[in-house]
Amino acid sequence: MKIMTTPQEMQQDIQKIRQTQSVGFVPTMGALHEGHLQLVQKSRAENDKTIVSIFVNPTQFNNPEDLAKYPRTLEQDQKFLEEAGVDFLFLPTFDTLYPDQFAFSVNEKNADHILCGASRPGHFAGVLTVVLKLLNITQPHRAYFGEKDYQQLSLIQSMVAAFFIPTQIVPVPTIRDAEGLALSSRNQRLSPTGLSRARRFAQTLRQKKSREDVLQDLSKQDIQIDYLEDYKDRRFAAVFIDNVRLIDNVPL
Repeated sequence: MKIMTTPQEMQQDIQKIRQTQSVGFVPTMGALHEGHLQLVQKSRAENDKTIVSIFVNPTQFNNPEDLAKYPRTLEQDQKFLEEAGVDFLFLPTFDTLYPDQFAFSVNEKNADHILCGASRPGHFAGVLTVVLKLLNITQPHRAYFGEKDYQQLSLIQSMVAAFFIPTQIVPVPTIRDAEGLALSSRNQRLSPTGLSRARRFAQTLRQKKSREDVLQDLSKQDIQIDYLEDYKDRRFAAVFIDNVRLIDNVPL
């Protein structure tokens, strides 16, 4: 696995490779788990070469404490990716990825102000900006995103279409543990009691009940609700457990 730290060296290698081989890309913020592995495996199955990036993107955090506490396990992540057969690991810094110091950003006008966008102002501007930068740097034929972050996935798909980016965005179903909890790097911050409550949250969300009944059930479990909304053909929720914000979504 080749490790690169600057956009210039990443672009130089990929420009040569993509002339004769297909390239898949998996952007991450590290603290990798089985859900990330599914993205990597799908990329490896569908492409000749796979790139993974690890970058905890500060522009998508509107809570400094959340950014400071985000789990960082780089040494473990590198071993994980090497064993998974990843070809390139891209490890940019803020200064290499944001030479403009975030003077320029991507803003979506229709769907970024609802659900997570409503409770995290500026979040999706940070997400879309960093994803656009990463796609321009890695120039993949395909990029892989999990459906757990469904609103994010939808916005990225729309951005790629709007800016005529020649990358196929490939959705990958949410990976859950044996009790139904969506795998997330943030789960590492939960206490054993918090983990049990998070699993009850996931199980409650997946019940075939009305939105009002699910809200009542979550309140009885003393789970702090950020939002619970039915939007189009899915039910979306964000909650706080152990002061950790968890999101999930299920088809209606």
